Amino acid sequence: MPASKPTPTYRIAPSILAADFARLGDEVRDVIRAGADWIHFDVMDNHYVPNLTFGPMVCAALKPHAVRADGTRVPIDVHLMVQPVDELAAAFAKAGADLISFHPDACIHVDRSLQAIKAAGCQAGLAFNPAAPLSVLEWTIDKLDLVLVMSVNPGFGGQSFIPGALTKIEQVRRLIERSGRDVRLEVDGGINADNIRSVADAGADTFVAGSAVFGKPDYASTISALRERLA
Repeated sequence: MPASKPTPTYRIAPSILAADFARLGDEVRDVIRAGADWIHFDVMDNHYVPNLTFGPMVCAALKPHAVRADGTRVPIDVHLMVQPVDELAAAFAKAGADLISFHPDACIHVDRSLQAIKAAGCQAGLAFNPAAPLSVLEWTIDKLDLVLVMSVNPGFGGQSFIPGALTKIEQVRRLIERSGRDVRLEVDGGINADNIRSVADAGADTFVAGSAVFGKPDYASTISALRERLA
């Protein structure tokens, strides 16, 4: 009989796009106490996408708050929805980001940008909009630590999950398995307790949750409910 696949290690990455901006430090600490694995930054520039959110100074200010009670650091996962990419990627690396992903269609030289992110000491990822092709992965998968599939159109929080993203997640999972590398498959957009299991079954192992976490009165019970669906 063929060997069974190992159970994936799932990550819950609450997006501070849905947090209370007036008390971001408290929000980050609260969601970490509630069991968050990563803190997700949705960085928008009002150019590549029609919204404007956080800069590197916010990342640097929140970095000291991204720590568990036992002193271990919680990774800061920066998703750049910006154009051009390189200057802001370097600034976020300097500000304390641990993972930086960007959209290949927002970048002139994808391979060079990935190398620059890694040279700055961060893990590197590529992000794909719902209608974006995945062909660039054939040439970059050996340089990636993360692939981010958007399950909504980028630019605004609180949107509903696009069901067609499940097919794209399955395609990315096959590419990762074929590569033989340990690459995270993250999904961002409309994730909640009703759909997280189907997203995991399609191949995702890391889940960005914005209003599904920060929009609820009890972060701990909400994150626990997400994990129960994954169990």
